[in-house]
Amino acid sequence: MKFSPINFNEKFTKFSEHWSPRVIAEMNEYQFKLVKVAGEFVWHDHPETDEVFIVIEGCLTIEFRDGIVSLESGEMFVIPKGVEHKPSASSECKIMIVEPKGVVNTGDTGGDLTAKNDLWV
Repeated sequence: MKFSPINFNEKFTKFSEHWSPRVIAEMNEYQFKLVKVAGEFVWHDHPETDEVFIVIEGCLTIEFRDGIVSLESGEMFVIPKGVEHKPSASSECKIMIVEPKGVVNTGDTGGDLTAKNDLWV
């Protein structure tokens, strides 16, 4: 067992790509992933699981078919399974996502923004 904390700021310095989650820890088959985001993502959903967005730095907007939520640093939002959503950020935003291991970032939508799974930093 390693007895040192995980420093978010230090981990964020290890990658520059947007919309490409990096795993920093696992707990009970759930992964904690850091992500840098900017611009618009794709409409997608996760039919089998909820998804947690925690804003570390910046502002994140999550659009839904029937509404919108804006998150600032220190805020989080849980998206229930099966709810279609589209995250976006007008400038770079640093977030943490908590979801089960193996979840594809674009759900079944696919496309150019589909990231490789299980990339650790």
